Amino acid sequence: MTVSARFDVPGVDDFTRPYWDAAAQGRLLLRRCRDERCGAVHHYPREFCPRCWGEDVVWTEASGRATLYTWSVVHMNDLPPFGARLPYVAAVVDLEEGPRMMTEIVDCPESALRVGMELRVRFRPIPETSLRAPVFGPE
Repeated sequence: MTVSARFDVPGVDDFTRPYWDAAAQGRLLLRRCRDERCGAVHHYPREFCPRCWGEDVVWTEASGRATLYTWSVVHMNDLPPFGARLPYVAAVVDLEEGPRMMTEIVDCPESALRVGMELRVRFRPIPETSLRAPVFGPE
């Protein structure tokens, strides 16, 4: 397992490596339960299904589409690297596949934000790493 000395950089290990490799290629991966009685799709990635507790869970590519569920505009954050991006929009989105995901809204003025607005995934480089984080912006 790789452990980062920076708190703002996710740890990448053998389990999460496919997620981060896909993000580097501009693709969002989710986890899907293969039990035919369940079939739940979930995010954040886990090695088991949080609905049925089954262990037959695989990576699946997301459409990249979501709708805005809620948001908050952050005006103060003194933790690096967030202070350099103030203000920013912390948000929760409903992915087309079903799961809710915490993220950030980009390329959208605060006045244009609306519950239910259609969004598309984008990927922001994480400085000084090869990683890219999923964020969302208007379609």
